[in-house]
Amino acid sequence: MTSEEIFHALALTRLTGISATMALQLYQTLGSATAVYEHRNDIGDVVSDCSPRLVEALRHWDDALKRAAAEMAFITKHNILALTPGSDDYPERLRHCPDAPLVLYYKGTANLNCRHVVDIVGTRRCTTYGQDLIHRFVSRLHELCPDVLIVSGLAYGVDICAHRDALAVGYDTVGVLAHGLDTIYPSRHRDTAAEMVSRGGLLTEYMTQTEPLPNNFRQRNRIVAGISDATVLVESAIKGGGLITCRIAQEYGRDVFAFPGAVGMPYSEGCNRMIRNNTAALITSADDFVESMGWETVAQRQQTEAKGIERQLFPDLSPEEQAVVALLSETNDLQLNILSVRTDIPIGELTALLFSLELKGIVRPLAGGTYHLLM
Repeated sequence: MTSEEIFHALALTRLTGISATMALQLYQTLGSATAVYEHRNDIGDVVSDCSPRLVEALRHWDDALKRAAAEMAFITKHNILALTPGSDDYPERLRHCPDAPLVLYYKGTANLNCRHVVDIVGTRRCTTYGQDLIHRFVSRLHELCPDVLIVSGLAYGVDICAHRDALAVGYDTVGVLAHGLDTIYPSRHRDTAAEMVSRGGLLTEYMTQTEPLPNNFRQRNRIVAGISDATVLVESAIKGGGLITCRIAQEYGRDVFAFPGAVGMPYSEGCNRMIRNNTAALITSADDFVESMGWETVAQRQQTEAKGIERQLFPDLSPEEQAVVALLSETNDLQLNILSVRTDIPIGELTALLFSLELKGIVRPLAGGTYHLLM
């Protein structure tokens, strides 16, 4: 990704009169932010049904370019990555969400396309019961599956407990922020955030000088859900940001789980209601979670290796099957729609191919329409 493309992508997000959704559509239609800039004076010739308002908005880049230049200077000075959907490091799970951010600012070391990604969310008034659930869940999950990235929002309560427990067991953990990377909110979590930069990361769609306004937190929840394979709700009142993340995760076709709580307890009502309404699967442990997700545990992997099962021993495959296997070899556990886009194989044909590969013992379907290449 060239610095020119990043510069124009930053500017595109700052154009007055163009929504984030429209900016992303323009980017996808023309193939790059630089192409949008190059066609700023003849956009009507390359985009069908272009509104007069959009035509006018694209003629005024001066302020946006100045703001982008200032942001480029900041991210360069502080070793921050600006990721666009065309970047190799852009979260693959998020890339295919309809409202994916055009630009993500990332400071950290974690692989955002880790083999397994789970977000842990819930109330900011986490009880001792909730804290104990998080500690036992993260600790046991690390024993079962050490290759997991833990994601949350760096907020009080469930979020910060998830981050700190992840760091304690040796997991990378990423915090998705509702403001720019020039500050940390809440400030009390600054030390944890600093540790996460070297053992995980901080991620946001917001430029510097962005205040942590209420709507920003609701918007960032879609990133938390979108970069993850599954959402785990620990404690929640009848309303709350955790429930918003769960709803978005469901809209994205991701798995949602909730820990039950005592009847009548305020911060268990949200979890219990989701379980009752079948909008979240009930779990009581990391073992439940891993089994439901169909993730391969350390013990299972050791058994597979002991049997000497290698990919080289796979039966002869068709070119299309080889394409699927090659993609899963690079990034395992991909959803059907992502596999279709990346291999350029229609969904109907791909479904038949995956069924054939399953019969041959090469892939295994997981929860949420995800496919796993067997080790």
